[in-house]
Amino acid sequence: MAIRFDGRVAIVTGAGNGLGKAHALGLASRGAKVVVNDFGGARDGTGGSLSPAEAVVEEIRKAGGTAMADGADVSNFEQVTAMVERASREWGSVDLLCANAGILRDKSFGKMEAADFQKVLDVHLVGTFYCCKAAWAGMRDRNYGRIVLTTSSSGLYGNFGQANYGAAKSGMVGLMNVLAEDGRKNDIRVNIISPTAATRMTEELLPPQALQLMKPNAITPAVEFMLSEDAPTRTIMGAGAGSFALIKILESEGINLPESEWTPDAVAAHFAEISDMSKAKALTGAFEQTQKYVAQAAARAGIKL
Repeated sequence: MAIRFDGRVAIVTGAGNGLGKAHALGLASRGAKVVVNDFGGARDGTGGSLSPAEAVVEEIRKAGGTAMADGADVSNFEQVTAMVERASREWGSVDLLCANAGILRDKSFGKMEAADFQKVLDVHLVGTFYCCKAAWAGMRDRNYGRIVLTTSSSGLYGNFGQANYGAAKSGMVGLMNVLAEDGRKNDIRVNIISPTAATRMTEELLPPQALQLMKPNAITPAVEFMLSEDAPTRTIMGAGAGSFALIKILESEGINLPESEWTPDAVAAHFAEISDMSKAKALTGAFEQTQKYVAQAAARAGIKL
């Protein structure tokens, strides 16, 4: 059965260009009413215009869909709250949220100004929190919500000159992990996409032949799946150029050392065993790590728990 969003209301942030535009068009084509949010600024977050969002809305309407433009700055909680209230007033609810808005202020760490670090966190991480927070109460009251956040390989794996961007994107994985747990009892499913595509954020980093393979609409199917009725929750999915992958954070089985060996020298001596990933697994929650370590210590001490 085809995935559809008839009767659902979606907000897509940063939807005036690139990935957000592709997501907004895709959701609208499958029946969703879409709030096309875009502050309309430059890649570094300066300036502002509603024109990009309005152009996407016009494209959706010409194709027979329903959409409205909104110029809220995601780093401004009052504006984000007003956007959610407007959509709820107009269409009755906000069921789907794709937090995609972002900016870049790349510099090597030695040259990065504190203001540039803060601004990127404000847009990506704090702005994502604001969007989720503004939509959360309504989703909880209706016992239904689907949220997709946007991380990056720069945060998951590292990339030169992007300490601000990488920190924000990695932080969003932590936010997703917790929101997925908080939302379970109200059927609010929260996932995160790690996309790579040809957008104004990547156009200077890749050769033309690579950019031709990396169409923004190649990411949208993963986002739509994670916003669907039967979506998973607490999932990190990578996507780009038609490739899709599941990303996991794994922890090795590790070892337990006797108190006599609680020294850096012992850790160094046993580091090969500690870092053996042959029995590594993804933990399902923070307390599972605590339980694992306590169980290992109890086994060493001969204590039954």
